[in-house]
Amino acid sequence: MYLMYVDESGDTGHNNSQAQYFVLSGIVLHEDSWLNMLSDLVDFRRYLRRRYGLGMREEIHAAEWLNRNPNLRAKIPKYDRLDILKKCLKWLNQRDDISIYSVRCDKHANLNKDIFTYTWSVFIQEFEDAIVSGNFQGNHINEKGIVISDNTQGQKLANLLREMRQHNFIPDMKASYNISAVIEDPIMRDSSDSYFHQMVDIVAFFARMYYEPNRYTRRKGARTYYNFLGAVINSDILRKTNTKPMVEIKKGIVSYPG
Repeated sequence: MYLMYVDESGDTGHNNSQAQYFVLSGIVLHEDSWLNMLSDLVDFRRYLRRRYGLGMREEIHAAEWLNRNPNLRAKIPKYDRLDILKKCLKWLNQRDDISIYSVRCDKHANLNKDIFTYTWSVFIQEFEDAIVSGNFQGNHINEKGIVISDNTQGQKLANLLREMRQHNFIPDMKASYNISAVIEDPIMRDSSDSYFHQMVDIVAFFARMYYEPNRYTRRKGARTYYNFLGAVINSDILRKTNTKPMVEIKKGIVSYPG
């Protein structure tokens, strides 16, 4: 089974929102690799503790780390917090057992849509298609997948998955394609308790910064940090359809502006 850890950056609101884009990012790995990656993550966090004083139980949260002053025990300065985030991306890029992809929605181009439902439906469809097409690492066939998300609007996401199993019309294909490889309701986790989610939080943050950098990431040249993931970005994630005028593929980010 493929496990996909998902986090978001930006928000889904149209009114009083400072974000133009809503981004979902996923780290996908096979269950056979899970225990080994967890062990390696624990070792990596021990390294961060030795190097920067970051506690093993302290949460890495990219937006909070760079936009505010997090309550860290070691009072790690912002330039070191940015360096930690960069090291996390480079650590992920060294893996041979994961795939990463992101979906970006331009909210300004979709004022009449429910941004949460629209972006998540695209994101889940890409996960389904990659499993069915064998586009994830490990050469596993006839596999299933499960979504492991942070604990945000969990019931709404569960309802969407259930609906996509029963009725899933894809406008660009002009046909219904009900998902079957993505099973069960999504599993909800608190990111403070999950090293996996803390890593994908960083991925999603820098996927959005590529298009919508804040002042600090722009000044420090961190807008392009998503490029550090070049070896693990899944370049085959886009569905193979004939009519994709609204889709842009850039730096491994699937963009749906329309």
